[in-house]
Amino acid sequence: MSNSQPTVRNIEIADLARVLEINNANTPGVSELTMSELETDIANCLHALAIYNEHGEVCAFCITFAPDAPDAGANHQWFAERFESFVYLDRIAIDSTHQNLGLGALLYQTVEQLMLDSAEHSLLCCEVNLEPPNPGSLRFHKRIGFTEFDQRSYNEFNRVSLLGKNISKEFIS
Repeated sequence: MSNSQPTVRNIEIADLARVLEINNANTPGVSELTMSELETDIANCLHALAIYNEHGEVCAFCITFAPDAPDAGANHQWFAERFESFVYLDRIAIDSTHQNLGLGALLYQTVEQLMLDSAEHSLLCCEVNLEPPNPGSLRFHKRIGFTEFDQRSYNEFNRVSLLGKNISKEFIS
């Protein structure tokens, strides 16, 4: 990406094909989606954010859900059974040509700022794959302050670490 700063904004309808392409290129780090599933996620989400590169193209995105979101999956349900108030970061994906440029951190910072601004929820939750392994994501989440609540296995091939981070003004300097 050139010297221009990346721009974060809400995902728009015109972005959906590119968002789907980035998502599905990032499996198994995120689960594969159909266009219909992506549209349902966007309709039910709390935040649907994209980063646009200097050419105005989507190069990264994330989707979050509120505690009462319908059809947000088994991991969201795990958090909903244990916490009354939280933001669940369901998926984050970055185009391969834009990885390791701080875009993931920028998306997390944006979600955290939106949480602070609304003051509705102070717990940010997500999961990271342990099987298949995603050590880079685990290191990233630990570095930005997430702690593990639990682990869940779905079968011998799929296991996740369930993570959370307290987001409140007292932790922001």
